[in-house]
Amino acid sequence: MTNNSAGVSAASASLTGQSNGIPLPAPAFEGHIGNTYAESTADVISLPAAPEGAPNVLLILLDDVGFGQASTFGGPVNTPTLQRLADEGLRYNRFHTTALCSPTRAALLSGRNHHSVHTGCITELATGFPGYDGQWPREAACVAEVLRGHRYATAAFGKWHNTPDHELGAGGPYERWPSGKGFDYFFGFQGGESNHWRTPLFENTAPIEMPHDNPDWHFSEAIAERAIGWIGQQKAAAPEKPFFMYFAPGAAHAPHHPPKAWAEKYKGRFDHGWDRQRELTFESQKALGIIPAETKLTPRPDAIPSWESCTADEKRLYARMQEVFAGFLEHIDAQIGKVVDALEQMGLREDTLIIYIVGDNGPSAEGTLTGTLNVMKTMLGLPDDVQAMLAHIDEIGGPAFENHYPVGWSWAGSSPFQWMKQVASHFGGTRNGLVMSWPGHITDHGGLRSQFHHAIDIAPTILELAGIPEPETVDGVAQKPIEGIGMAYTFADAEAVGQRTTQYFEMFGNRAIYHDGWVAGCLHGKVPWVTAGSVGFDTDQWELYNIEADFSQANDLAASEPGRLRELQERFAAEAARFNVLPLDDRFAERADPALKPSHLKGRTRFVYPSGTVRVPERSSPYTKNLHHTLAAEVIIPDGGAEGVLVCCGGLGGGFTLFIKDGRLHWEHNYYNEARYRVSSTEEIPPGRHILSADIAVDQQGVFQTGGLVTLRRGEEKIGEGRFDKQIGGFFTANESFDVGCDTCSPVSDQYETPFSFSGEIVRVVVDVSEATFEQLAALREAHARLAKATQ
Repeated sequence: MTNNSAGVSAASASLTGQSNGIPLPAPAFEGHIGNTYAESTADVISLPAAPEGAPNVLLILLDDVGFGQASTFGGPVNTPTLQRLADEGLRYNRFHTTALCSPTRAALLSGRNHHSVHTGCITELATGFPGYDGQWPREAACVAEVLRGHRYATAAFGKWHNTPDHELGAGGPYERWPSGKGFDYFFGFQGGESNHWRTPLFENTAPIEMPHDNPDWHFSEAIAERAIGWIGQQKAAAPEKPFFMYFAPGAAHAPHHPPKAWAEKYKGRFDHGWDRQRELTFESQKALGIIPAETKLTPRPDAIPSWESCTADEKRLYARMQEVFAGFLEHIDAQIGKVVDALEQMGLREDTLIIYIVGDNGPSAEGTLTGTLNVMKTMLGLPDDVQAMLAHIDEIGGPAFENHYPVGWSWAGSSPFQWMKQVASHFGGTRNGLVMSWPGHITDHGGLRSQFHHAIDIAPTILELAGIPEPETVDGVAQKPIEGIGMAYTFADAEAVGQRTTQYFEMFGNRAIYHDGWVAGCLHGKVPWVTAGSVGFDTDQWELYNIEADFSQANDLAASEPGRLRELQERFAAEAARFNVLPLDDRFAERADPALKPSHLKGRTRFVYPSGTVRVPERSSPYTKNLHHTLAAEVIIPDGGAEGVLVCCGGLGGGFTLFIKDGRLHWEHNYYNEARYRVSSTEEIPPGRHILSADIAVDQQGVFQTGGLVTLRRGEEKIGEGRFDKQIGGFFTANESFDVGCDTCSPVSDQYETPFSFSGEIVRVVVDVSEATFEQLAALREAHARLAKATQ
């Protein structure tokens, strides 16, 4: 870690006398002990304190926001809080991320490259290789651990997304949860995305429910309120103690869920389409001086349709989807504004360093070419239908759908660069806006900085400004060196020579290397909205750019500079070997295969759950997709009857549920919220003790989206039967759960509202998948891959 603090206050001055390990040693007793207290001298120790002048730190990370989307960087979405901070601080126009969520977060918080901390991909797609297994190691402490060890109060609000799937359940371990990574308090959600109207919340490590009686509850607003409350409580209890707050709301990742009034602010603002919007953004970026005057606007890839080629219905639908996204982004900026206002009202603003990162990667193409009302569906390679979506155009953004815009808006949002999220070979995937504000310490208000930097440089910057040395050990574990460098040298001098001379990038085989003003990159194989298949690496073509003269990577010099290209390719190979990048892996959906990950459930075919088992992560629950299986519940129905959910998995976006309503037993499969297959008993369930079950016999085991027959029974007696045409394969939702006796978060069925708790007594629930063999599971995975490839 490089410490360069020229022009910065004494807060980042001398590091001498500090311990180089955490925890810090306890102070020695300096009194005197005699036989009695009268002959002794007590040593009333001083409370341990952070280094003198250490600032409060508010680290903000938006999600899936491109370089050209926020107005502060020339985009069409109004971001007054970001602008206000930029006006009193600095904007950075050459700051970079990893091109994907979990990897950027791990790099940001550890100060090490994403493969170095085993996070070469999102946690859901972890594999059994060191750079990709999702096991953030103790040898690379989170910056919160270091700050807490130096007497900071620490808290995380919003999206975490750095805990492996198999560690998300109540069995833990919790060392890769926020609480295990140095945060005193956590309020937010796990996983890559979430419904913002009905969010699967955690407080520290405990699952909690959002208030179901408040239809206006919204996650972004809730975390802002919690954050303000936490700051107030912390400062009331220990006013001299600085805080570190990580505020990562998950917006504007799909589903795009703004309160409707925020989307209405943009009504008609995008009717001109994505081609013209990209041009307008480019013009604004030049006018603001965000990009050099000689920058060229890169062209639309052939794989993305022009706006003019879209039908009238498509234009109407797609414009509305962009209006909803814009409202979502402005809404979260407003919630951040509430936190900034609270800091000012508490008299803390002057002493608070705010780092506002406008996206953890480029804008997302995961809505595919058509956009979608169910982002999980398109993530699994299944396209949505324009006419079906148009029927719900006025509901887009509300609690009924988990919507995402089409690829064209993603491309427009990366202006002036090529490509978008997942594409680590080009700046459309890796360059994000950054603002730093620290009143009284950063004096070039409204200044622009163009030194080349990366997410790994944020953690060492915070430590440098807090006057805290890089620790050699944390909790007895020797630390691997921080790979980032401090950025404080840029504060006082806009022309300071950039100190990051080399940086590699890699995601899904898309890769690049920056060195001394040049970038060599390889766009590998698939476009980012194709989520299945592997194309091999033998035919990859590399490009070469002089980014000192070509800000937007518009002029490929590979043909004219073969020697330089070869040197950079060799440098990438060396960096890849050094930082755990190998083996290169271009798979996406295939990496969701449960067989590639550790699991507490491997080899088990029968699962017994007591009443009250709730919020079991879907990936830690029995895998029942496209397999014969049985759901059974032993229940006691009181006189007068009972109703409620017996067992369910999933939520609004998809899942299954077995419930009693109007006296009858019902099984339902929610297919992506667009089709619902329901089988009901022909008779009411009488009072008494019963075993109620649903036997699901699929037409073809292991065949993706196969149909089947459902038989409902009370004891051995058949009380209902019906078919379903197809069912979801892969996973139902990003982060909803398996529940016994209720349905948490969003409802699987449209026949009830959550939590719909069972009013009788559940003795136990059994899930049996004993007829599903490992060979059948393998066949399912192969069929899934074939279908996804066929939809490309």
